[in-house]
Amino acid sequence: MPSEPNLPPVSGAQPVRLWGGRFSDQTNALMERFNVSLPFDQALWAADIRGSLAYAHALARAGLISLPERDQLLAGLEAVADEWARGAFVTQPGDEDIHTAVERRLGELIGPTAGKLHTGRSRNDQVATDVRLWLRVQIDQLDAALRDLQEAAVTLADAHLDVLMPGTTHMQPAQPIRFSHWALSFFWMWQRDRARLAEVRRRVDVCPLGSGALAGTPFQIDRAALAADLGFAAVSQNSLDAVSDRDFVVEFLAWAALLGVHLSRLAEDLILWSNPQFGFVRVADAYSTGSSLMPQKRNPDALELVRGKSGRLLGNLLSLLTTLKGLPSTYNKDLQEDKEPLFDTAATLALALPVTAGVLRTLGVNAARMAAALSSDMLATDLADYLVRQGTPFRQAHHLVGQAVRRAEALGVTLSALPLAELQAITPAFGADVAAVWDFEHSVEQRAAPGGTARAAVAAQLRQAREMLHER
Repeated sequence: MPSEPNLPPVSGAQPVRLWGGRFSDQTNALMERFNVSLPFDQALWAADIRGSLAYAHALARAGLISLPERDQLLAGLEAVADEWARGAFVTQPGDEDIHTAVERRLGELIGPTAGKLHTGRSRNDQVATDVRLWLRVQIDQLDAALRDLQEAAVTLADAHLDVLMPGTTHMQPAQPIRFSHWALSFFWMWQRDRARLAEVRRRVDVCPLGSGALAGTPFQIDRAALAADLGFAAVSQNSLDAVSDRDFVVEFLAWAALLGVHLSRLAEDLILWSNPQFGFVRVADAYSTGSSLMPQKRNPDALELVRGKSGRLLGNLLSLLTTLKGLPSTYNKDLQEDKEPLFDTAATLALALPVTAGVLRTLGVNAARMAAALSSDMLATDLADYLVRQGTPFRQAHHLVGQAVRRAEALGVTLSALPLAELQAITPAFGADVAAVWDFEHSVEQRAAPGGTARAAVAAQLRQAREMLHER
C-alpha cells in the first residue's frame, strides 16, 4: 500500500477540539486524516501570527482584555513565531490546521489567557485574513521577479540590436525582423502582466478580520485600526462576503495562468530555435541537461519545464473555479481547497521566473545562422510595396507579385534571381531600380513607424522600456 507522507499519524487519544464541546462521540480516524490541513496550510504561520498580534491589540483597545493580558499574548505569540522561524515548532496529532496549532502552543506557553485571543474571532475570518496577508507578500516578490525578467529581455535586446532574423507567421517565413524586436515583444507582454498583478494586489489589500464566522463581531472591535495595524488599505464591507470571498485567489490564479502562457510562448520559440536544424540560439549549459543514453544530446530542459508548468498553472485555476461554482453563501469547508493550488502556483512561478531570466541572460545568439536563414521570398511584400510606389493599387500589386513568386518556383530560382525581363513580362511597372528591394537591412529600416522593427523604432522601445523599469 502506498505511503501517505503528508498525513499526520492517527492517535488513540482524542485531543481537545476548538469545536468539540457539543460532540459526544470521537471523530472517525479516517475523517481526522481527511479533515486536516496543517501539512499545507502551515505555510501561513507567519501571516497567522501577525494577524493574531494585531487582534490582541484590538481586543485591548476594545477593553475585552487587560493590558497585562495583551502583553502576555504578545509575548507568547512572539515565542511561537520564533519556534516556527527556527524550525523548532513541534506539531501534534490534534493540530487540525495552522490556527489550531498556534493556539494550542500558545496555551502551552502562557496558559488560560491564550483562550481569550479568539474572542469574537472565527477561523473563518482568521483564515481569510491570513491568506490575504500571505498573498500580498507573494505578489510583491513575484512582481520583483517579473521586473527582473523584463530587465533580462531588455539586456538581451540591447546586446543584439543589429541582428536580423526571419520573422514568421503560421511558423512559415514571413518578413525579416530584428532579433531585438522579438525579445522586446515579451517585455510588453510582461508589462501588461505587471499591470494586471497590481490590480490583483489592490483587491487583495482588504481586511476581513472582525467579520466573525459570518454575521460580524458583537464586540466593539475597531476594524479600521485593526486593518491599519495589518497594513491593509481597506476594510471589508459585508461580513458574509468577507469570510467566503475567494475572488482575489481566483484573480491571482488567472493572472498566473496568463503569465504562464506568455512564458510558455517564449520557451516554445527558444526550444525550436535551439534545435541544430535552426541553430539560432544556444541555451547555456547551466540551463540544459543531457541524455542518459545519447552522449551528444543537449536538451533545453529549463525551457521545457517552463512550458510544461504553464499547464499546471492553468489546472490550478480551473480546480478552484470548479470548487467555487457550487458553493452556497458564506463559509464552507470546500474553501480549504483554495490553498494547495494557490501555494503551488506561487511556488511554481517563484522558480519559473528566475530560471527564465537566467536563460535569457546566458543565451547564445548565432547571428550568422539567423542571417543565413533569410531568403528573398521574405521580401515579396517589399516587392509589392515597390509597385505601390509606382502607382499600382496594393491588391493588384499583391496579385502581380504572387505571379512572380509562381514564375520563380517554375524556373527553380529564388525570387531575387528572377530576371528583370521576367518581372517586366508580368508588369512593365518593374524597372531596373527594383534590384534595391533585395536588401534585408533596407527592408527592416523601412518599418520605422512607432512599434516597427527599424533600428530607430527598436531603440525607442528600448528607451521606453528602461524608463518603465526605473519608475517607482
